[in-house]
Amino acid sequence: MKAVILNKNFQLEDGFTEKPQVNNNEVLIQIKASGFNPIDYQMLENELERKLISSPILGRELSGIVVEKGTDVTQFNVGDEVFCGSGSMGSNGTYAEYISVPEAIVSLKPKNTSFEQSAAIPSAGLTSLQIFHRLQWQPEQTILITGAAGGVGSFFVKILLAHHIQHFIVTVGSEENRQMLLNVGVKDHQIINYKQENLVETLIKANNNRLFDIGVDLVGNYMAEVVAKALKINGTYVDVTALLTADAHEILFNKGSLIMNISNYTYTMIKKYDYYQNGLHELKSLIETGTILPPQHKVIGTLSLDTVLKAHALLKNNQTYGHKLVMKH
Repeated sequence: MKAVILNKNFQLEDGFTEKPQVNNNEVLIQIKASGFNPIDYQMLENELERKLISSPILGRELSGIVVEKGTDVTQFNVGDEVFCGSGSMGSNGTYAEYISVPEAIVSLKPKNTSFEQSAAIPSAGLTSLQIFHRLQWQPEQTILITGAAGGVGSFFVKILLAHHIQHFIVTVGSEENRQMLLNVGVKDHQIINYKQENLVETLIKANNNRLFDIGVDLVGNYMAEVVAKALKINGTYVDVTALLTADAHEILFNKGSLIMNISNYTYTMIKKYDYYQNGLHELKSLIETGTILPPQHKVIGTLSLDTVLKAHALLKNNQTYGHKLVMKH
């Protein structure tokens, strides 16, 4: 099968490899579309993320058609249209024509979405759901969300609005991203440009001159320090990026903050597959009922090295402008 492969020199290249075989509890999926995530390029640059590489073929989410199933598979049939956050649980990554994965992490894709839309859902959607469920949000609490126009951020905002939660402030860096959030229902006064001076003071002022109960940091680095300063004593810092700086950590420690680490990989470690399938079922229901809209997506190209490198560059340079990047297969 055709694939984009990580070679021995740790460089990506176009290539071919054997089509994966299915184990008894697995389905073989012909991939129709796959989504890109920051972790894809971070694996090539960051020692922490590099440890998550389990195959020379990268990529972690997909939609496609079941073309073969193992003898113990009961939930799916050949021809089913499915989507999946494969993570490192499949035979290979998603930069390929086929993948074999446990049936326990797969779901039928939403009926009202295309393959491209469906491929944009799993990673951002599962991360957003995990944040929402673990926060156990209370009506009086206020939330600061950095990087709200990104894949996880925009999905998380949609989930908040679907549950009629309005007490949040978001940061963006461009007029395009501001318009995107306005279009999904965020109010103008809730949107702050992170490039302005005195950002911490501006954020607190936007929150009725109160420090925030919860900070959901989807950016890290300098923004981690901004969130830490804007949090109240004993507040909750939600870390999705693992880019918490030493200064931010010191501020959070001195404030007695709870640091909540968010990682879909966690459930891979203990093979808690129901986390993935149940999450996908919940996302499917929310989208099919029109409770939330699927992510805005942008097709970058077809399965090839050029497409992968272009997507990685757009992610690295923060040029997605609120769109989930997708590759057709």
